[in-house]
Amino acid sequence: MQLPMNEKPPPIRPRIIIHGGAGNITPSNLPPNLYTTYRHALLKILHSASSQLHTNPTASALDVAASAVSDLENNPLFNSGHGAVFTTHGTHELEASIMCSDPVRYRKRGVGVMKVRRVRNPILLAKEMLERGNADDGGGAQGHVQLEGETCEELAREWGLEMVRPSYFWTRKRWDEHRRGLGLESSDKLYREHRRRADRGVPGGKTEEVMEEEDDIAGSLKFAGGEGDEGFWAGDVSWDGKEYLPQGTVGAVVLDRSGMTCVATSTGGITNKLPGRIGDTPTLGAGFWAEEWDLLPPPPQSPSQFSVQQPRSQPSPLATLSSVLSTCLPTLTSYMPLPTSDPHLETSEPPKPTPYAPSKRAVAISGTGNGDSFLRLSAARTAAAIAQYQSLPQHQGRSPQGGYPLQA
Repeated sequence: MQLPMNEKPPPIRPRIIIHGGAGNITPSNLPPNLYTTYRHALLKILHSASSQLHTNPTASALDVAASAVSDLENNPLFNSGHGAVFTTHGTHELEASIMCSDPVRYRKRGVGVMKVRRVRNPILLAKEMLERGNADDGGGAQGHVQLEGETCEELAREWGLEMVRPSYFWTRKRWDEHRRGLGLESSDKLYREHRRRADRGVPGGKTEEVMEEEDDIAGSLKFAGGEGDEGFWAGDVSWDGKEYLPQGTVGAVVLDRSGMTCVATSTGGITNKLPGRIGDTPTLGAGFWAEEWDLLPPPPQSPSQFSVQQPRSQPSPLATLSSVLSTCLPTLTSYMPLPTSDPHLETSEPPKPTPYAPSKRAVAISGTGNGDSFLRLSAARTAAAIAQYQSLPQHQGRSPQGGYPLQA
């Protein structure tokens, strides 16, 4: 509904949605203790982010989204940051992205970082890259919206982000998945040996040993099935579509009081992906998208749509009645003249339309699932465009500038 110009729009109620991954996650295929563990972790992070969003009047969608995703990255339950999956080479190549709907506030609109190996929270690197993009040199990142590998690490150090050793991202659960997928042996001894090897020759970073708190819940993190069931991995052709198969990319979408939306997404990728593989998460339009636009009021109707006149050769019934009555009651003509046609149909001037203010619409999409399919479809951007145009009248498809932005 369009609001008249003299009416103020209602206040915007901030909102946040987070996700810890995709998959057929139901109480029937996930052990109750594991289901409860995931649910508790998500609700705790959601409560913290929601409190920040609702109690701080100046909280921005960007700050809240990045904070929520960094908390997800720090939790070994999820496939991002500390709980990320391994490549076929037994390494980690992390990806993250962030995007805001306001094209004026942030010049770059959205950014993605990939093949990150030493930054504790890749989502905070993406946030810095977006915010510093308003500077002439992009804070050292120039005008680029996607960067990878060593360049990301160098910028992270320059910007003062927390760096860690490669072993920080190791968890026993993910390592077991990695070894099982390659048909290799897995044991406590091998795990410790390979983990120490990952830090050899790596200078700097966080030196203290990472506490293996994830081992305390390792028993509950086994895949669905009976005792001793090894479960499935992402490339297992024996998966029947019913058992629980985790795809743990994490994300958050936030709407703040100003009406801006923000999407933040982070992942370790696919278990046993090839080194160098780039997924949908850091790719604009594939795994994430955010945009806002004005929904314009309908254009005024042309005069021809209002000027519908009766033919002069056919007097209206009211004119005939007036002629009869004037003969019988001559004084009626002076006091009660009857129109020869309906005055609403006779007028040639259209009524002046009420000036309406454009109403704002916005969208933020964070994807998780089969990243290669998302890339082929440009899934996030496509979903946003479908949401905008599937039921939109033709006159509402244009922005105030006359273009056709990607809207939803």
